[in-house]
Amino acid sequence: MQAKPMSASRTYMTDIVLPPDTNFHGTIFGGKVMAYIDKVASVTAMRHARAMVVTASTDSLDFLKPIRVGQAICLEAYVTWTHKTSMEVFVQVEAEDLTTGERHLTGTSYLTFVAVDDNGKAIPVPPVYPETEEEKFHFNSAHDRYRIRKERREHRQNFQEFYEAQQGEPVS
Repeated sequence: MQAKPMSASRTYMTDIVLPPDTNFHGTIFGGKVMAYIDKVASVTAMRHARAMVVTASTDSLDFLKPIRVGQAICLEAYVTWTHKTSMEVFVQVEAEDLTTGERHLTGTSYLTFVAVDDNGKAIPVPPVYPETEEEKFHFNSAHDRYRIRKERREHRQNFQEFYEAQQGEPVS
């Protein structure tokens, strides 16, 4: 498969934060931000793989600052690393004051997606390569995040086996 630059998957999404999107502090609900992140990351992964994808994990989501009612939520996402059938997607979230143009970083997230065929079976994805310093930063640290995801999967499997044993259910 031909490798693709990270920039080929870069996706942007912007929306205005309205009162129904906010909590009693006048800031956007965290779950709403999570939905935006999953949506923009899904488009990004599909753009890279040119196939349907499923969300395998949200590896991290860090809320750094709130986004207030009346501001724009601005998301930028791109594929930062690939494995055989999976892709890591980085999402940056910013708030924009639409009257001044001032922006500030409000959150970051890494997600993992798997490309699938029409039967839901995992399929190979093209490799990705960085071009900018920012892309190199994410690419060069991706293997460490991959190792952490693998350890987390093993821990989750151990817990699942423990849980099923406690419930008297067969372990699959």
